[in-house]
This record gives sequence, C-alpha cells and structure tokens, in this order.
Amino acid sequence: MSIRAETRSEKYLGFPVYVGRSRTDVFAYLKERVWQRIQGWKEKLLSKAGKEIMIKAVAQAIPVFAMGCFDLTKKICGQISAMIAKYWWNNKDKENSIHWVSWERLTQPKEEGGLGFRDLHSFNMAMIAKQGWRFIQTPESLCARILKAKYFRNTSVLQAKVKDGCSYTWRSIMQGVEVLKGVIWRVGNGAGIHIWGDPWLPRDITRRPITPKGRTLLQRVEELIDPTTENWDEQLLNQTF
Repeated sequence: MSIRAETRSEKYLGFPVYVGRSRTDVFAYLKERVWQRIQGWKEKLLSKAGKEIMIKAVAQAIPVFAMGCFDLTKKICGQISAMIAKYWWNNKDKENSIHWVSWERLTQPKEEGGLGFRDLHSFNMAMIAKQGWRFIQTPESLCARILKAKYFRNTSVLQAKVKDGCSYTWRSIMQGVEVLKGVIWRVGNGAGIHIWGDPWLPRDITRRPITPKGRTLLQRVEELIDPTTENWDEQLLNQTF
C-alpha cells in the first residue's frame, strides 16, 4: 500500500479516525489545506477587499467541519491564524511585510475597529459547546443517548466529567461544556431542576441556594410550586430558605 493510500485510510468523512497524543500531527492536514489555498491566491491581483472575502469565505471556513467535533487546540488555531495574517499583510512584491496591527485587533467587529476575522480558537470552543447544548436540548437523539450511556449515565452533561480511556471527541465536547457552565435554568414546572445543585436562581452572585440544606426533604423545584395555583408556595419557601 502506498503512503498516500495509508494516509487516506486514516480519515473517514474528512475526520481523523484516531487522535493520538500528538494533536499537531493529527490536524496538520488542516494547516496544509489552508496553506495550499493561500499559495494559490498569491499569483492573483487581489485588493484588500478581495483578500478579506477570500479569508472569511474560504481560508477560515476550511477547519469549520473539524471544529464541530474536535478541540483543535490553541496551538493549531494560532498557527492557522498566523498563516492567514501573513497573507493579509503581504504585498505583491514583498513576502515578509510588517504587521501593522495585531491579529487580536483584526478579529474584533468592524464597529469596534477590527475587520471581523474569526478568532479561530474561540470559534472552535463555540462549535463544540453547540454539541453539548444539543445534548441538553435533544436528550432523546441517538448521539446523546449513546454518549450518555457511556460517559454520564447517572447525571446530566453539565455534571459529566472526563474519564480515563475516553475518546478525544468526548474530551473535546467536555471542553465545550465548560463554556456552558454559565447557563441558568428556565424554571417552567421545575420538574427537572434540583433545588440544591442546579443554577436556577436569577441573581448575579450565585445562582444556587446559599441557605444550608439542613434537614429539608425537598429535592426538586416543582415541590416549591403550589400545584393548584401554579404559583410559588410562600409557606414552603419560608420553611426552606
């Protein structure tokens, strides 16, 4: 088997089948794809507006598919951003031009003085967090049920933890779930909200009760709601908190 054939067999639907310890080597193909595209543009006479469109529509779109499932790490995102920044500042007659503005500034929105380029690592975390959010919103989906049975059988995805021997996909999703740790429950009927463990109180300091649980037997928020009026039971609230 040729080297090229072996390399292709290591990917399925554009994803690496196995992610080892060296993330840089596994995701090097993304950098190569971006670099090949940029090299092809160098011969074309593009204005700054044309460069901006090509960067946003093509170069920064290449790793998006992988970002939806894997944490590409800050190092790889930084290397891809460095290639794009070099292309942005290069002139037709010069390969190594001065970078007059930092890349962090260019990633800011245009109304704030930037150009709206993506911060690739932040975008990567948002894409992975979206996977975790799907588990919360659609727990009956096949993917959510499989991962729950394997990694967080007796808890929610927000309380799940990384275990030894878990896949890199799950480790990546756990990185994204950290982004969701600031979410707050919309109470509704309160049936799925744990009084003492879930963030459900609308305040800035802490969204969990600061009152000691003591001997209180109440566990779910629904138990604090009067079933006849569907309003808060003031007597129970006073006894509990």
